[in-house]
Amino acid sequence: MNNELTSSQASAPQDAPLVSIVAPCYNAGKYLEEAFHSLFAQDYRNVEVIVVDDGSTDDSLAMLRQLQRTYAFQLYSQENQGVSAALNHGLKYAKGTYVATPDLDDVMLPHSIRVRAQYLDEHPQVGCVGALVIYIDSDGRTIKEQRRDHIQVHTFDDLLRNAAVIGAPTALYRMSALRDAGFYDPQLRVQDFQITLRIARQGYEIHELPICVTRYRRHPNNLSRKYRLMLKTDLQAIEPYRDHPAYQSARTVLVHKALKYAVVEDRKEAWRLLRSIPWRHWNKTSFKRFKRLALRLPMTRS
Repeated sequence: MNNELTSSQASAPQDAPLVSIVAPCYNAGKYLEEAFHSLFAQDYRNVEVIVVDDGSTDDSLAMLRQLQRTYAFQLYSQENQGVSAALNHGLKYAKGTYVATPDLDDVMLPHSIRVRAQYLDEHPQVGCVGALVIYIDSDGRTIKEQRRDHIQVHTFDDLLRNAAVIGAPTALYRMSALRDAGFYDPQLRVQDFQITLRIARQGYEIHELPICVTRYRRHPNNLSRKYRLMLKTDLQAIEPYRDHPAYQSARTVLVHKALKYAVVEDRKEAWRLLRSIPWRHWNKTSFKRFKRLALRLPMTRS
């Protein structure tokens, strides 16, 4: 199915909807040239590129200004406020029917925009379509490739219960869905989980395609590795749904995710997190975390 989705209609029609690529940038200088090459090598031509530098402390802003000599894109800057605020800033200028929000340390594959935009064209009930990634290391070497053989469909209840997220590197949003969701809450500095829930809560379907669209870079500065900040922000993201029957399930999943790192970095905090899960919501993963803490076993990827 991957090959079918990739090869179908090798280029977008002339009247294809405009796609706004709104990219936040924070200290991504090392990877900007490769990222921009991939943005402007898309086989879907009707795009506009908007970049917001979120108070970078490296040479990112200077590099972005230099890249404007080669690539046509809008560039804005702000004091550091977090990725959600940076995206809201960029969206003020976006005119697209659809919106992509890639990270500028990743590499977008040439068919990335096309396959997702065509899917949204054909499925008006879908507010956000995601896909799969190829994981690479900081030097661009492939680590592993996600695989799936079917299109995955999510409802709001599913997303909340499983604390599932369509990651920003693979998400293509319908602009009207973003607008209906009220865009991003700038107080939540992590963007993709909150917006996945906010769009689905408006009644839109969320789909994931079984095709890789991005080479996703794993390195020590990934926000996903800052588990304390991630847990705090993820808990804030589900707080509006505290009265939903799936709320406690979502909280348990999020605590389990944080425990993967806490059992290695701060065992005292790990015990506190584990005790915060009500006994009736313990599951197989809870007991795995407990076993590793109690027996001081090394963590695995489970």
